[in-house]
Amino acid sequence: MNLIDATFARIKEQDGTALIPFLTIGDPDLATSVQIIQKLEQSGADMIELGVPYSDPLADGPVIQRASERALAAKQISVQNVLDVAEQARQAGVKLPFILFTYFNPVLQLGLERFFELCLDKGISGLIIPDLPIEEDGDVREMAEEANIHLIPLVAPTSKERVARIAAKARGFVYCVSSLGVTGMRSDFHAGIDEFLEDVRKSAQVPIAVGFGISNREQVERFSKQCDGVIVGSAIVRKIEEVLPKLQNEAEREAGLEEIGQFVSNLKIG
Repeated sequence: MNLIDATFARIKEQDGTALIPFLTIGDPDLATSVQIIQKLEQSGADMIELGVPYSDPLADGPVIQRASERALAAKQISVQNVLDVAEQARQAGVKLPFILFTYFNPVLQLGLERFFELCLDKGISGLIIPDLPIEEDGDVREMAEEANIHLIPLVAPTSKERVARIAAKARGFVYCVSSLGVTGMRSDFHAGIDEFLEDVRKSAQVPIAVGFGISNREQVERFSKQCDGVIVGSAIVRKIEEVLPKLQNEAEREAGLEEIGQFVSNLKIG
């Protein structure tokens, strides 16, 4: 069984909600990313999205853009580097599922066959490619299913017909976009978010998770009543940005990691 499926099954038995943090890998450096992954697992994360830094993101807001810029300025990080981080985290004892978040161009540069070979070898359970529309994902979907790696779709508020089409083909879970636009911390969400989530639930044969803009425990609690998982990205990446001086100082590193862990621990429901 795919680790994502097993994790959602376990959490459902516990009547809980999956907490799925997003990280920009390589911010501030690759070795620290491994340590942050370990800390997130210890702090209650159920799965982790491993973001590949990208110079021209379409879906990322300013916080994640800055993290990508920092990572790319320090080292020209590739998909291979991010997958190596996943492997190193496994070697360090991390058990939770990894979901690779990457734009399509880096995948094409590697070639699909090589890309999926690496994902299998490095223990990737899920894949999110935000700029690959459902109309063009046939080859990737077929290879993902052969590898038992879930191709997880993003679905934003749109027509009921398109929501149903995307949700019905989902594997792993459906990533429901809570707000129109790019990622980032918000106090308000799309006015029709509740109806939208109900529509996705009706069409999906897999769990649903919500992301984009969720940044505090109150918001996690709000969406945990409707969704099987909650994705938190910019708020965690912003916390890493805040403690960067500590992470770059060996004497203070553990304190910085602890601040990140405490922030994530406070988001965990159940």
